[in-house]
Amino acid sequence: MQAMKGKVAVVTGASRGAGRGIASVLGEAGATVYVTGRSVRGNLTKPGLSGTTIEDTADLVTAQRGIGIPVRVDHTVDAEIESLFEQVKREHGRLDVLVNNAWGGYEDYTHHGGDAAVFDAVFWEQPIERWDKMWQAGVRATLATTKAALPLMFAQREGIIVNTTLEIDPTFYDAALYYRTAKLAINYLTFGMAHDIYQRGGYPIAVIGLALGWMRTEAVMENFRQGLHPAEDLAQTDSIEFGGRAVLALATDPNVLQKTGKIFRVRDLAEEYGFED
Repeated sequence: MQAMKGKVAVVTGASRGAGRGIASVLGEAGATVYVTGRSVRGNLTKPGLSGTTIEDTADLVTAQRGIGIPVRVDHTVDAEIESLFEQVKREHGRLDVLVNNAWGGYEDYTHHGGDAAVFDAVFWEQPIERWDKMWQAGVRATLATTKAALPLMFAQREGIIVNTTLEIDPTFYDAALYYRTAKLAINYLTFGMAHDIYQRGGYPIAVIGLALGWMRTEAVMENFRQGLHPAEDLAQTDSIEFGGRAVLALATDPNVLQKTGKIFRVRDLAEEYGFED
């Protein structure tokens, strides 16, 4: 049974990683999925990684019995975001699921030991450009993309917005200050958006934060191949599709509004809804 047949989704940052996995699962459930990102065939943002274009992901969605539609969008450019949703409205006239997964700050990230550009280096050794990219291509992009998507959901008075994020305990710190601060902002955006949309606006549209685990993304697997992580650590990782199963469970839950404004770990949702990795 294709639970999302006839439904329309937009998954941002879906050329690879979690976005690719989420789009794939929604496609398997029969959804039409608009796959957005900046990596297109002939112009990759991360050369050398497999499955790194929006066309590749859209083809995967279609192969899974959904309909994949690649749209090149830089989510730091408002005009491109607006054009995306104009296309969705023109072609389908509805939007059921928005997954805000686009992010930035990794483009020049290296793992060389002792290099000041290492992702979890002390903050004064990290380039300030990484902070700027995470806020522009991550936090701001989530807000701008949601604002542009809402008119479609308001018109039909239904829908779900999922912001991929990180579960953060403010009393625990293990480096990656830039990243964790930006993700904490996503968590508060999720809470605030949900309050405005449902409590103040009266629209029955859920906004949920999905805390992803350590996934076997293309970049992570490349690190394992280079020996940057011990092989036994693979047992701690999740597939990129695991988060997609969480999105599908939320999107098909008739009582999902009870979860609006909250952050949920994928593994906790797996236990609640009964899906597996």
